[in-house]
Amino acid sequence: MIDSALSPLGAKVVLAASSDENHPPESIIDGNPDTFWVSTGMFPQEFIIGFAEPTKIAAVTVDCYNVKHLKIEKNTSDNASHFEPVTEKEFEQTEGHLQSSAISLNGTSATHLRFIITSGYDHFVSVHRVSVES
Repeated sequence: MIDSALSPLGAKVVLAASSDENHPPESIIDGNPDTFWVSTGMFPQEFIIGFAEPTKIAAVTVDCYNVKHLKIEKNTSDNASHFEPVTEKEFEQTEGHLQSSAISLNGTSATHLRFIITSGYDHFVSVHRVSVES
């Protein structure tokens, strides 16, 4: 099952390294293709998505712009601490359209996923959507 809008399922962005009132972190999971979260221009940037209960995740799809390198980590406790690495992804640069990548998480179980953008193709990056395939 692919969940394009995670917020109605009880998922929340529990932390974001930066925030802009016009492009809040919650835009990552609202399912609206016209909204997005934008970074403040320094790296690394990160955000953490918390799930209402432990969730088995086959893959995540990330739609973003100007992201060069992304790390994904997971946590299995109730609080968002003690993360362990899951995978890393290098994105190709695109001009004028979103980068979109389905990233396999091999059925990992998590209560939180941390996305760490370690570098970008520009000073600012945006994340338009994260969806989960369970």
